[in-house]
Amino acid sequence: MKKFLFLILPALAFFSLSSLSNLPINSIGNGQQPQISVDTKGIVRVVFGLADQIFCATSTDHGVSFGKPLLVAKVPEMHLGMSRGPQFTSSKNFSVITAMDKTGNIHWYQLNHATAKWKYMGLVNDLKDSAPEGLMNIAADDKDNFYAVWLDTRTGKHNQIYFSSLTDKAFKWSKNIMAYQSPDQHVCECCRPSIAVKGTSVVLMFRNWLNGSRDLYVTRSSDQGKTFSPAVKMGMDTWKLNGCPMDGGGLRINPSNVVQTTWQRKGMVYYCQPGQPEVFIANGRSCAISGSGDNTFITYQNSDTVKLVSVKSRLTTPIGNGGFLKSAVLPNDKIICVWEQDKTIKFKSI
Repeated sequence: MKKFLFLILPALAFFSLSSLSNLPINSIGNGQQPQISVDTKGIVRVVFGLADQIFCATSTDHGVSFGKPLLVAKVPEMHLGMSRGPQFTSSKNFSVITAMDKTGNIHWYQLNHATAKWKYMGLVNDLKDSAPEGLMNIAADDKDNFYAVWLDTRTGKHNQIYFSSLTDKAFKWSKNIMAYQSPDQHVCECCRPSIAVKGTSVVLMFRNWLNGSRDLYVTRSSDQGKTFSPAVKMGMDTWKLNGCPMDGGGLRINPSNVVQTTWQRKGMVYYCQPGQPEVFIANGRSCAISGSGDNTFITYQNSDTVKLVSVKSRLTTPIGNGGFLKSAVLPNDKIICVWEQDKTIKFKSI
């Protein structure tokens, strides 16, 4: 009997996940490069770009529906496409958007959850025009502390990994620091770095450029980004590449304080923890990671199909057609997915 259950339960789980692919797909509005965040009260917000404009759509019913997207700001010559769109994260009382212009400035906007008003707050980079590549990421804890990582050329006119933070009582980002400098002149100049936060731990992941290899590296801080440990390479293999992958992956810190990463190499998506061998997930690219508790999910694109896979069960759910799929786990344990298809933002709750 136990053997029978062992065989039948995975099949039932697969059937259940597969049936989720038939759930309805809805549209939020015209745009590209969506980012999703869930605040501490369970309110879901999706931020995306359209030409030089930033929009935000909000759901107060756990992702069942979204209100009309509201115009947050216009950023002349805003970077958009290939992970160069607005970045977004939420905390207890505030949400933050960053957007980069093509001259190299990182603009930021703050939403006060109590007033539901967005406000332009200035620049993140304390040296103007220092981030022309337009590649960055932001994260927040649940106490209104925000953190940012980006590619910056102020050191020797080469891209290095820079970092800044914003405390709950500040209205200005901290002095920018270089969290990592490549000994081989520069890091990969075309892949977005990632950032994850849990308590006082801040983890950065970026694609390096060492001896012709473009592998992912992780550096960690235990003091809210004041200092960072030496960077550690992810995975056992390497990727010698004379070109730009345009694919930076993603990371999270689980409740056990374990760093979990996903990234692609040679058109294959992997899951990896620091110091462990990489685990093949699927053929694809443009991967990201999300989770709640011990449940971790990876999203990725294979051809023109976007998919979600459970790290624990390895069961895969086709979500729809398009690209740049992001997901978030809601307080009711449902998963909401957002992506772009033909310059339209789509969403599905599963």
